[in-house]
Amino acid sequence: MKRILAILVEDRPGVLTRVSGLFSRRGYNIQNIAVGRTLEPGISRMTVTLEADPVTVEQIVKQLNKLVNVLKVGDMTEEPSVGRELMLLKVRAEPEFRSDIQQMVDTFRARIIDVSPDSMIVEVTGDEDKLKAFTLMMQEFGIKEVASTGNIALLRGGKVTRDVR
Repeated sequence: MKRILAILVEDRPGVLTRVSGLFSRRGYNIQNIAVGRTLEPGISRMTVTLEADPVTVEQIVKQLNKLVNVLKVGDMTEEPSVGRELMLLKVRAEPEFRSDIQQMVDTFRARIIDVSPDSMIVEVTGDEDKLKAFTLMMQEFGIKEVASTGNIALLRGGKVTRDVR
């Protein structure tokens, strides 16, 4: 089962290495990881997506909480949350196909953010299924390159993941 963990950490060198090292030493595979600043200076938020059963996730959370620079760990899987990924996709864009690409971009509520004589870069956000569907549709034009953030997520409503120092 796909699980999503929100991990608040001190924003210090080596923290990402320690967290990802814990996963690899225990034989857990991270599907994707996204790290960014929070509103609180000195604190970063990691969103980690992995395939694991609830018992394994409980063990991972306990082990993460033992790491010095980890402030809080939350399993967002069962909680009402909103998650999104960002993908940049460079697609071949011959002049005769540009209107078809634009139509597909509009259908998926994406944006063309760069145009060159032979290609376009498209920005698309959404859940994993939307990004897969968009990628599939763009394959007919010829995908040159893809970059993706991985999933980021927040709890819905009044619930927040906060530092509990």
